[in-house]
Amino acid sequence: MCGGRGTRLGMGEKPLVEVGGEPMVDRVIAAVSPVADAVHAAPSPHTPETRAHLDGRVPVVETPGEGYVDDLSHALARVGRPVLTVTADLPLLTPADVRLALDAHGPGSLTVCVPVERKRELGVSVDRSFEHEGQRVAPTGVNVVGEGPESIRTLDRIGLAVNVNRSRDLQVAEVLFPNDCNPSWP
Repeated sequence: MCGGRGTRLGMGEKPLVEVGGEPMVDRVIAAVSPVADAVHAAPSPHTPETRAHLDGRVPVVETPGEGYVDDLSHALARVGRPVLTVTADLPLLTPADVRLALDAHGPGSLTVCVPVERKRELGVSVDRSFEHEGQRVAPTGVNVVGEGPESIRTLDRIGLAVNVNRSRDLQVAEVLFPNDCNPSWP
């Protein structure tokens, strides 16, 4: 999913903002590609440069740009279910993170979360959180959308915890980028 306005970050088209010298959307595609059967990008009218950047690299599913849920629904109508969805603002995502999310998926849909405590320790923003199994968790932007009931899985991983939504998040991503993003936290 790479069609949001990126207003909180305020740096133009968020998928093209670079971390470690590479656009975040490219980093996400690189993390998903070794694990997924196919990769599609879902830009919107708000991200024309992202769409041009991706042209010919991955199949593009145009979305109307009316918000994440509407854009996701539009994309799902084109690619079907079940499908792994990943936001383009996870520049530290690794294939191992994606594999863990897919391995956690059972029947139905899956929302992958990280502990809010971990996001706070890393110094990144928390825009939405809720209680799950006695722990405050935040959605990561990685989901599996299928048919049937939704489950929630908490994975304590750096690559899932750092969503770049604000300038501080970008600073943290740049600091963490050269380091190993694969370890599970204790």
